[in-house]
Amino acid sequence: MLRDDMQAISVDDHVVEPPHVFVDHIEPKFRDRAPHIVERDGVEGWLWEDRFYPLSFQGNPQTRKFRSDEVGRGDDLFARRYEDMIPAAFDVHERVRSMDEDGVWAELLFPTFPRFGGTQFLQGEDKDLALALVRAWNNWMLDEWCAAYPDRFIPQTLVPLWDVDAAVVEIERCAEKGSKAILFVENPHPLGLPSFPTGYWRPVFEVCNATGLPLSMHIGTSSGLISPSPETTFSVGVALCGINSMSALGDMIYGGVFNGLPNCRVALSEGGAGWVPYVLERLDYTWERSRYDGLQNTTLPSEVFAEHIWVCMISDAYALRNRDLIGVDKIMWEADFPHNDSNWPNSRKVLADALLDVPDDECRRIVELNAREFYKFPRT
Repeated sequence: MLRDDMQAISVDDHVVEPPHVFVDHIEPKFRDRAPHIVERDGVEGWLWEDRFYPLSFQGNPQTRKFRSDEVGRGDDLFARRYEDMIPAAFDVHERVRSMDEDGVWAELLFPTFPRFGGTQFLQGEDKDLALALVRAWNNWMLDEWCAAYPDRFIPQTLVPLWDVDAAVVEIERCAEKGSKAILFVENPHPLGLPSFPTGYWRPVFEVCNATGLPLSMHIGTSSGLISPSPETTFSVGVALCGINSMSALGDMIYGGVFNGLPNCRVALSEGGAGWVPYVLERLDYTWERSRYDGLQNTTLPSEVFAEHIWVCMISDAYALRNRDLIGVDKIMWEADFPHNDSNWPNSRKVLADALLDVPDDECRRIVELNAREFYKFPRT
């Protein structure tokens, strides 16, 4: 069960960038072209290269402040002004207070304006400016946000997805500055980028292997969630978001991404964990019987998973019941604050109820130790 001395670490939370992020942290020569907040028709948003990006804060009834004409569901969950969010969404001091209230010790944060994997910056017409924005966001996360409470936040950083060589340089730079993880995409192909099996991204995986920085691949970073038809409600994609992680897992393993890279590790973020036993069984079965052209891994897929892949859960009773099949050391916990799946301010209570029958040593692994070891984030 969840004991009071266990420090719950969430490996998937989100931050809305405050208005000063890019102006304050970008190289001076780009400052006059840095994204900044403007208001249009009652909506606040980022202005960048003459494009307007409305704020898109996906909250829930506890983290979103509703107006009198809003019903509190559907599109209303997306705030379009800072004043419609609780301050913990964008203020580091308020965030720590909200974490204390929620019973969460530390968080790993994903971006909002750059999108979860930094794919927003692929739209940049001036790629020198776009690279400067990647660096500015990283500097803000490392030097300002995480530096304010270094034992409460696990710093992770972006890469310029359009230039693999520049990505390697930025990973090395951020590793020296104290980054603990690299934000990446679960599938580059739908973004118009080379796929994992092509080997194009090998330098990124190699530098992560060399620096020891794991890659965080959040659901939706391949441009969206599953949508079987034009009439499909978005709720289908949300409910079945694990399919994105399953697809990424299979593509990376069969594509030979981890061949010869013993220290390269990936976290499949917000994709759940209950599906793992079946998918590994199926990957192993297919690998042994159907060696089609292009299959590049030389090791049993379940063994590749055991060495290189970690998964996480918010509310996943099936994963807990089958934790021995997944591997207790492979499961991490996430709160998804302040998004719609978040249970704030009751995350610790919900987590404690879920872990009531889990032995203390296994519980400690899932809520704290796995994250500390994976991200090399020791207690201080």
